[in-house]
Amino acid sequence: MGRRFLQVWLFISFALATAAQARELRVAGTHFARVFELAPNGEYTGLGADLIREIARRTGDTVRFAIYPWVRAQALVERGEADILIGPYKTPEREARFAFSDRAFYQDRMLFYVRTGAQMRWDGDYDTLRGRQIAAVHGWVYGAMFDRLRDTIQMQNVQTLENGLMMLVHGRIEMLATNQRNTEDLLLRLDLTGKVQPILPPIAVQDGYFAFPKSPQYGSLRATFNEVFNSMVNSGELARLARKHDVHIP
Repeated sequence: MGRRFLQVWLFISFALATAAQARELRVAGTHFARVFELAPNGEYTGLGADLIREIARRTGDTVRFAIYPWVRAQALVERGEADILIGPYKTPEREARFAFSDRAFYQDRMLFYVRTGAQMRWDGDYDTLRGRQIAAVHGWVYGAMFDRLRDTIQMQNVQTLENGLMMLVHGRIEMLATNQRNTEDLLLRLDLTGKVQPILPPIAVQDGYFAFPKSPQYGSLRATFNEVFNSMVNSGELARLARKHDVHIP
């Protein structure tokens, strides 16, 4: 009887210890096509969501996702009111605010879009853009060179990609700086396919990461997350999920 009691006690103690170690991961982001989206049925989908679910499954954690405006999502993670930010590109300014995952999980091409048929010259020389009516999305990162010249070229800021595309279609701007992944999906949803087109070369190629609060108390979460995520990259699981969502990876 005593031996049976001991076995039960050890089992309960192990279960309680495991439950105590389990965390609810509060995950924040904004709508990134095929990376983090909220489906009509209320399910969070995309490469980032699938990766975090699988990592949480392997670590015994649970997940609570939420979509916010991009600036607010960043602020929540920076303040420690959320644990993981989905999808930021890395910049020196952001590295001062966040701790990034060891490795990126997707990759974007940043491009200029123009109205279809427009004879717009762009060969990578920013001097040729002076005097053009150009817009970029507020809060987005386009690469070091572009971001340094943003004020010099005097381009407009638009609050959303949709606003920028509508301005481009209606001739209120000549060029829109954006990323190819989000833009292609939005053109389909707005039934604007064929009305605008990208021009080469790319402005930049940007890698997207997961980010965490910089506070030392998140060190254990970051270390565990990186260990599991790195194993998924090395095993080819990231590549498989990226193919499923039609997302480019580094």
